[in-house]
Amino acid sequence: MSFENSGVLITGGSKGIGLSIARVFARRTNRPIILIARNQEELLTAKEICLKEGAKEVDTLALDLLDQEAIDSLEVDKLNVGILVNNAGSFLFKSLSRTNQDEFIKQFQINTLGAFNLTQRILPRLKEMDRGLIVNICSQASLKGYGDSGAYTMSKHALLGYTRSLRKELVDTDIAVSAINLGQTFSTSWDGVDIDPQKLIDPEDVGRLIVSLSELTPRSVAEEIILSPQGGEVKPM
Repeated sequence: MSFENSGVLITGGSKGIGLSIARVFARRTNRPIILIARNQEELLTAKEICLKEGAKEVDTLALDLLDQEAIDSLEVDKLNVGILVNNAGSFLFKSLSRTNQDEFIKQFQINTLGAFNLTQRILPRLKEMDRGLIVNICSQASLKGYGDSGAYTMSKHALLGYTRSLRKELVDTDIAVSAINLGQTFSTSWDGVDIDPQKLIDPEDVGRLIVSLSELTPRSVAEEIILSPQGGEVKPM
């Protein structure tokens, strides 16, 4: 099956960075777009936005990536996924000393386990394609510690470790695996935080980057990319 005509599946695609990625794909490609999130109403709004941006086909799937039964029920043969973007995540701006066990576990589940669950389900389909691309939206918190968001940092370290291992496992296949280690990017995750959004990464730049990754020849893979605000880290980080 052809990678060229395959769809892009984006988790957390109803808003924020995920929707920005979808909008770029809608404007710059003819790929079918599949959006996954938990809120059906927000998904339908996102679908209309993508169609207005020029998308030819947009499907939505309302499901919880931690719900194994829901993941198992996905009809992956009908999705025609060639690009999987594991973007869904949660940002906890809280020191470890104030973080409870439930919050710590939830950060790992949302930011790491959800990506693992969906990838496990989609991977057999990707192996049937002539090519495939998996992009995991990691973080610069995957690379170093942050004192005011320790649980989030832990989860993003785990996601990058998973990504690196998956890349090694698939190195002899036609499936490319990339990690984008994002710096501070404007999204709904920053709601309630006193920060100037104009100093943060434009979320559509993430979409532009992924479109570019999808246009590489099968001979190349960008294993890890660091994307930063031009002016460097913005306080309070």
